[in-house]
Amino acid sequence: MKYDLAVTIDKASGFCFGVVYAIDMAEDILDHEDHLYCLGDIVHNDEEVKRLTDKGLRIIDHEQLKKLHGEKVLIRAHGEAPATYQLALENELTLIDASCPVVLKLQNRIKNSHDEDEQILIFGKHGHAEVIGLQGQTDGKAIVFQDIAELDDVELPSSFTLYSQTTKSTDKFYSIKDELISRGYEVKANDTICRQVSNRYSDLEKFVANYDKILFVSGKKSSNGKVLYDVCKKFNDQSYFISNVEEIDMSWFAPNDKVGICGATSTPMWLMEEVKAYLLHH
Repeated sequence: MKYDLAVTIDKASGFCFGVVYAIDMAEDILDHEDHLYCLGDIVHNDEEVKRLTDKGLRIIDHEQLKKLHGEKVLIRAHGEAPATYQLALENELTLIDASCPVVLKLQNRIKNSHDEDEQILIFGKHGHAEVIGLQGQTDGKAIVFQDIAELDDVELPSSFTLYSQTTKSTDKFYSIKDELISRGYEVKANDTICRQVSNRYSDLEKFVANYDKILFVSGKKSSNGKVLYDVCKKFNDQSYFISNVEEIDMSWFAPNDKVGICGATSTPMWLMEEVKAYLLHH
């Protein structure tokens, strides 16, 4: 059966500047050197990670970092806790710091709040690289929660400062702030959500409304991918989450469907192009 699909890629999808910056830095070094270490996945997208590891990028974790000496190590866009920089000095590592400026600014604000002895709450995903880096600014004293229900059993002080991981939903952040205020707490809220991410919500809303079917392309580990896919699903219930072309099921489509392809801030454009090519050949 020939589908004759009309396929369009969302122009606003693809890497945010933080990811572009980190990947450009890695590629510049790998053009001249046979390998470069990177602390954690450079981007939450397995296909892009494979493309770069084939060029010589070596992904390591914090345990492996402790054993490295005199090497170059890339810090990815998510940023790192102060302990990582301390270890680099001790092990004479050269850090190539590609921390996103939006994350660095947030780390700095959290550190200042902590230095002023404020109790800090961070709305973010447990164990997420960015969140670990943020919590590190507070010597691990910040309370991290990804759902407000987690705070029900926690003894909170009467006043505290609320921050957010940069890729969280703005709506959810403000509803959490309002809920905490309604519970009688004095909340100093800092909206530290990246506008490159939050602007995508409204862009996606407009984009997905124009198509019969939507393919949202993202790595499974991407926090931002989960949030953006929910936006697609809300405004077009014929939205499907895929990580690569192998996951496409042609039974989703009817002949002559208009199909929109979009992705997360960690989804490479080449992968969306690949999905488009696959659809056009069926």
